Amino acid sequence: MAYFTPETIAKVKKIDLLTFLKATNPEEVVYFSRGTYCTRTHDSLKISNGMWYWFSRGVGGKTALEYLIQVEEYSFTEAMNLLTKQLEYTPTAFINYQDKVKVDKLIMPDKSDNNDKAKHYLISRGIDESIIQECIDNDLIYEQKSNGNVVFVGKDNNQHSRYAFIRGSNSSRYMHEASGSDKAYSFRLISNKKCDSVHLFESAIDLLSYATLNKNWYEMNLLSLGGIYKATYSDSEIKIPISVKKYLEQNKDTTKIYLHFDNDSAGKLASNSFQQVLKKDYEVIDDPPKIGKDFNDYLCNIKQIKNNKIYERRNER
Repeated sequence: MAYFTPETIAKVKKIDLLTFLKATNPEEVVYFSRGTYCTRTHDSLKISNGMWYWFSRGVGGKTALEYLIQVEEYSFTEAMNLLTKQLEYTPTAFINYQDKVKVDKLIMPDKSDNNDKAKHYLISRGIDESIIQECIDNDLIYEQKSNGNVVFVGKDNNQHSRYAFIRGSNSSRYMHEASGSDKAYSFRLISNKKCDSVHLFESAIDLLSYATLNKNWYEMNLLSLGGIYKATYSDSEIKIPISVKKYLEQNKDTTKIYLHFDNDSAGKLASNSFQQVLKKDYEVIDDPPKIGKDFNDYLCNIKQIKNNKIYERRNER
């Protein structure tokens, strides 16, 4: 069995897919839109900002190594042999993604003919079926074609789709933002009446769990941060996600902000950070779940649903 040193593996893992394809098979690369490419063989495999995602299969990654194993079905050894030879005979000029290209066009995952698998998954997490159906009816949730992933859609004030968060409904627990997503318009449920408060959650699942626990959820403003908020400290500032900034800019009458973050170190750090920044202008209420790690744990505990989920990785993209 071939042996590869840690240094060689680390070097191979620096090769992104777009660099690899342009160097070895440029005819396979097809321009899709600004900053985004697909492959000629798999038109649902999109490459953008150093990442790639195969929408029809629900798999993705960053490196050419992952692509060869997951898409081309190479073994690890076969993929490493190919990539190390490529480095030896054709030195690769890596594409610099530090200054990411802004993708103007939101690339929405293809819709399935029905939402059965997505609904079944959300119901299995304890989410109320009537809330799920209302979100589906308003094009805020749908099922991705082929793989059954759940897609959570964020819209602007004109009801135009501006954001999409894809969440795997299988054991992979895959999470990914659609290319071109505008983080300022993350998934949310907006009150049907005038309301001076907003509730913030780490994820769409937690948001929907909280709505399930509250019969008057339709009178609340519920905002997901589109993944974990990672507190960022500097000498002079603590950063607040653009989704929260945008909401507060557009809703000047907001006076109260409820924080429903996870019962872990990251959630507590995020809550403390928000309170430090926002308490000058708003009444900030820290309201984590009473039981469990997050509000879905709390909901499942109340409903006596056995929750075997693998806790989601925190992705800030």
